[in-house]
Amino acid sequence: MASPLLLLQSLLFLSLPWFFISSATSSNPIPQPYVVYMGSSSNGDREDVEATELSHLQLLSSISSRQKNRKVSLLHHYNHAFRGFSAMLTESEASKLSGHEKVLSVFPDPLLQLHTTRSWDFLEVGSSDQARSQNHHPSNDVIIGVIDTGIWPESPSFSDEGVNEVPARWKGTCMEASDFKKANCNRKLIGARYYGIRSSSSNGTGTESTKASGSPRDSVGHGTHTASTAGGALVANASYYGLAKGTAKGGLPSTRIATYKTCTEEGCSGSLILKAIDDAIRDGVDIISISIGSSSTFQADYLRDPIAIGAFHAEQMGVLVVCSGGNDGPDAYTVVNTAPWIFTAAASSIDREFQSAVVLGSGRIFKGSAINFSNLTDSKKYPLVYAKNAAANFAPADEARNCIQGSIDWTKVAGKIVVCVDTDPMGSRKIKKLVVEDAKAKGMILIGENQVGDPLDSGVFPFTQVDNVAGYKILKYISSAKYPTATILKATAVSGQRPAPTVALFSSRGPGELTENILKPDIMAPGVAILAADIPKKDPGSVPFGEEPSKFSIKSGTSMSCPHVSGAAAIIKSVHRTWSSSMIKSALMTTATFVNNEGKPLMNSSRSLANPHEIGVGEISPYRALHPGLVFETTRKDYLNFLCYLGYSQKNINSMAGSEFHCPKNSSEELISDINYPSISIGSLNRHGLARAVTRTVTNVGPANSTYVASVDSPMGLIVEVSPSKIDFSPNARRVSYNVSFQGKEAPGGYNFGSLTWSDGAHSVRTVFAVNVE
Repeated sequence: MASPLLLLQSLLFLSLPWFFISSATSSNPIPQPYVVYMGSSSNGDREDVEATELSHLQLLSSISSRQKNRKVSLLHHYNHAFRGFSAMLTESEASKLSGHEKVLSVFPDPLLQLHTTRSWDFLEVGSSDQARSQNHHPSNDVIIGVIDTGIWPESPSFSDEGVNEVPARWKGTCMEASDFKKANCNRKLIGARYYGIRSSSSNGTGTESTKASGSPRDSVGHGTHTASTAGGALVANASYYGLAKGTAKGGLPSTRIATYKTCTEEGCSGSLILKAIDDAIRDGVDIISISIGSSSTFQADYLRDPIAIGAFHAEQMGVLVVCSGGNDGPDAYTVVNTAPWIFTAAASSIDREFQSAVVLGSGRIFKGSAINFSNLTDSKKYPLVYAKNAAANFAPADEARNCIQGSIDWTKVAGKIVVCVDTDPMGSRKIKKLVVEDAKAKGMILIGENQVGDPLDSGVFPFTQVDNVAGYKILKYISSAKYPTATILKATAVSGQRPAPTVALFSSRGPGELTENILKPDIMAPGVAILAADIPKKDPGSVPFGEEPSKFSIKSGTSMSCPHVSGAAAIIKSVHRTWSSSMIKSALMTTATFVNNEGKPLMNSSRSLANPHEIGVGEISPYRALHPGLVFETTRKDYLNFLCYLGYSQKNINSMAGSEFHCPKNSSEELISDINYPSISIGSLNRHGLARAVTRTVTNVGPANSTYVASVDSPMGLIVEVSPSKIDFSPNARRVSYNVSFQGKEAPGGYNFGSLTWSDGAHSVRTVFAVNVE
């Protein structure tokens, strides 16, 4: 049997972005999968599917010069919310298509990556009792479409006990497979789709057909976890082998779930994601949750990004799209899914930690972070060795102490607890753990600050991670003791931790790479060590002795924060059925909390003050958002102007709009700051120039007759003025516009952060701003 390390290395290779793996053959004439995007489908449900597919074939025939026995292979058609298709094309054919008058963009089908419960109880802390107890009469007909790795329908999180009949407006389906029957869907899990996978049987001739092979059933666990986080039913006494025991639930337990399987362990095809978004819109979902994204290193522009394209048309048809912001933090410019029509989520911790103690032979105890089911006890200690002192012949000392593969002499660590450091970014914690485990060590202590608050699940293998201070003391003990020994104890869950929430180290940061004039990420939600449903896994070493495979697991990532935001949006939608997606987004953004459970400003994992490029506007507070007072309605015109300001052609914008749209005569990127967004970002403010003014329009959704007064919290030196500073609403005046001007003559260089708050005494409507003074 292959070792766990070799298996993991294979998966790591397979999970590389498609365009990275295939770059060496980019000029190869062998057909590759491409996406062809052709703009808006204005007819919606009236679109003649057969006619559309015929037109796609005719278009391909017009540019193909292949022999008859090598016909172009069409993979998928898009014909509901937007038009286009995916096909196996040569580079030459793709180039010809890109110049066709009906085509907006042609791009290689990218392989995107997965961005991988007390959390909901924690979010309710700080929400007023009045907000939670008001009789809102919520609808239980909100439908969340989850685009992911599928679903495990037998999970108790998808029980339909007490759920009403499926909404009459639902047009979706429950696709069958050998391991998935229509009976697996119910009044809770109302839809399940899966999509064809590419066949390689034709050896690249381009004549292969794509069949709907596979199943909606989840074989990874990611989709089951995200779906149950967003809208799972109440499950009492849920736990992960006894850890984090409590009631598991989604944001709105009565939410309906529809799953769209586009992903495997290897990644997610962009063309399939586009097809899933098109289907989800047609099926009748209210919210689409996508815990998937591109690498922050290779961000495509908006007309070559399948998620951005699909989300644009979903927004135009009233469907809110929530996406994860990525796990490439803490570096700046790493946030992905940054289009303004996407609701982008950052990840935070909650007030619970998973701790695993190290007990030295001297009696000293050090707190570590881990999820392990160690069978070691305090009554027996094992030899303790520093990996650097167990280096294999000719292995560099730095590699050995980092536990890099091949650097450790197995004979020196077998049966011992090994201490490794985490100073080499090329080796992940999981790989280091597998290296030590393969060497037949008894356990492992990792020293390092990276991800110390994000516990690694090591299964039954005794593993824990300590910070640098504790690590120094452990190494000092090893060097001074004649026979150093230690043990690693089983993990325990500790609640009530302070401060919380904090920004997860891995959570991708802004500003956005494509434009800095929209603040991204938008908002923050729990994404560290989240308990939710999973597939029952029987991997060697993952199940404690005498236990059955768990129906739940604990995962971290912006993949986990995204469904929290989706679930929060479902709460708002259940009460305010007529609100647009931008109104729901605004309500959650302007009511987000910016203090932790100590009543102090939010902090990041380094215990420094967090800024809006890390947290967006703050942590979601779903029940506060039910009564926001005022909302910012970001309109279709705003989004089309955004594309104008970025310099997209009038022709392409008209095709996306599905009708004639005229760009403003003076279009420049700096004007993006003027679209009616719930936050403000100015990517460049000349300290020697005139003040920069932006306009915002708010809609009153509170008492008809009300007056709001503005207050500004700005950093020293940045002059912020609001005009008018008082706004009045009446039954005949529900919308009011105002200007905010920024002058940075005396402000420090770089980004300056602050906020503008409108208050009527009962509501506080907070708009965060980020201004880059140059």
